[in-house]
Amino acid sequence: MEKETWELRLYVAGQTAKSVTALNNLQKYCERYLKGRYQLEVIDLLKNPQLAEGDQILAIPTLVRKVPSPIRRIIGDLSNQERVLVGLDIRPLESPEQ
Repeated sequence: MEKETWELRLYVAGQTAKSVTALNNLQKYCERYLKGRYQLEVIDLLKNPQLAEGDQILAIPTLVRKVPSPIRRIIGDLSNQERVLVGLDIRPLESPEQ
């Protein structure tokens, strides 16, 4: 079975502490659990506020998983790894080494 590529969007508002933390945490989780099988798009709503409507963004930072279906959203700085993995339904291909 071919590995599906995950499509993730992180909505932020500039370089706030929460936005930077969310991006750093997300990159860490993706490299650890989805390495080589994800696409990450960061959308700055200060530059493109009209893009918030398409994914119904009400708070920032917000992570949206577009693919695989169903669409899932997580709001906040993504610092709680367990919440993020469960919220996105990420199941590692194999257990990562500690």
